Amino acid sequence: MKRLFGIGTKELLRLFWTRLSDLDQPRLWLYALLVGTISGYAALLFYWSVAALQTLFFGATEAAIETSVSKLDWWIILLVPTLGGLGIGLFLAYFSRSGRVASVAEVIEASRLRGCEMSVRSGVISAIVSAFSLGVGASSGREGPVVHLGATLAAIFSRFANVTEVEARILLGCAAAAAVSSSFNAPIAGALFALEVVLGYYAVRAFAPIVIASVAGAVISRSHLGDFPAFSIPDRNLETFWELPAFGLLGVVSAITATFLMAAIIATDTFTDRMQERWSYPMWLEPAVGGFLIGSIALLFPQVVGVGYETTSSVLYERVPFWTMIGIVCAKVTAVAITLATRFGGGVFSPSLMLGALTGGAFGIVATAIFPELSSSYGLYALAGMGAVAAAVLGAPISTSLIVFELTGDYQTAVAVMVSVSVATVLTQQVIERSYFHWRLGNRGLHLGDGPQRYLLDTMQVGDYMTPRGAEGSPSETQSWDLIEQGVALEKGTTMAVALPMYSSRLEYIPIVTENEGGGRTLVGALFHIDALRAYNRALVEAHEEEHG
Repeated sequence: MKRLFGIGTKELLRLFWTRLSDLDQPRLWLYALLVGTISGYAALLFYWSVAALQTLFFGATEAAIETSVSKLDWWIILLVPTLGGLGIGLFLAYFSRSGRVASVAEVIEASRLRGCEMSVRSGVISAIVSAFSLGVGASSGREGPVVHLGATLAAIFSRFANVTEVEARILLGCAAAAAVSSSFNAPIAGALFALEVVLGYYAVRAFAPIVIASVAGAVISRSHLGDFPAFSIPDRNLETFWELPAFGLLGVVSAITATFLMAAIIATDTFTDRMQERWSYPMWLEPAVGGFLIGSIALLFPQVVGVGYETTSSVLYERVPFWTMIGIVCAKVTAVAITLATRFGGGVFSPSLMLGALTGGAFGIVATAIFPELSSSYGLYALAGMGAVAAAVLGAPISTSLIVFELTGDYQTAVAVMVSVSVATVLTQQVIERSYFHWRLGNRGLHLGDGPQRYLLDTMQVGDYMTPRGAEGSPSETQSWDLIEQGVALEKGTTMAVALPMYSSRLEYIPIVTENEGGGRTLVGALFHIDALRAYNRALVEAHEEEHG
């Protein structure tokens, strides 16, 4: 075997090593391992912090918090989230510039718009507020804050390691993969979540580093917490493939639940903003009011406190009656909407799983009653509902399907879950038109879910592509000032998203100006239409090469 494909063995090895060195893959793999380890331990520290706070305030960790809360005096259930919310409000007022907690949406924004730069201050504050929020009973999830914390640490690492922007983007994905993998003990789903949600593409170059980081996160979790899944899953088997249409119908019902949740969050968030504009009350009061409302709901439905893992496990083991599940769905949606609208920290991953389990369980009771001879246990429907609602809310059908598959390890169950997930995701996208994360970004005018052809224009400033004043090929200053007087001009910081629609068949260039302190303008250059198109085309080509590299 001296020659292979017409190439000598030594030449082949030399070519292989050269290609490997040119791509800097060994170095990136090492960085991925380090970032995955850092993010995994950050997730572990966050988990321990939440558990300690929940034990302090409610006498139990997430695995038994519902039972513990149901035994507490009513005034404790009201007082803990109210005073906790007051503390969070004051903390945000004094230490946070935005007054809000960051999560996965900000990681997506950093990955695609801000050169993978993330604020260390925002990362630390968001982690502290989110951990304390869950500790005092906020109704949200811990995976979103952990992803943001890991991504913040990855951005710091990228800065010190002096990596390229493409490599920094991959390392953000590595942090997200390790965080999800550590949280659910699901390394395959963690890797796919990073590719599907954070990066938004499946490039071969990014796959290996993200897998390495995801495995590192899972190993860390298993080393310190044991090799246990996030949920205790009983054995559930699909009785017959004739049952698959019922799982398709479950997808429709799950889409309704996912739409209900996102619509409630949107409506509540809009309501609090309008109330603040109308009454101009101190922003630090919002979490205290929200905490009181959450405590009030918990008096009747203690299941809304915290992440909801105990309730989810109870549904999977078929211990929750039908009407109780319906009541908890309504209470949980309300509590999650209040939590996120009143500036508590946390994410929507775990609440989506809980709501999915409740939706699937209630649907399964009806389905098994109508067709008992063809139906599996309603616990299997709860399992499929978990994946369906979470996939629809997060816009992550592949990774959420794999989470359920990793929890069960059963192929037939995975087929049923995939049917529900696909139907729920498509229907929810038709109604809401975007995932929860992209809705949050859309509120800030960032339409990152529409692909690079849309969001790249928001990253390109006209001042970077203009022909400077007086340079060779620059237009006549007299003609430029004529256009400025007609209102045709742009400032240097304006994006291409604003500039390109301004061109017409008669307009070859747009004058670029800067504002003076006295209110006047200074002509600094001109952006030719052909230069703008070339820059945009070049950016699209680079994005395509990254996504398919």
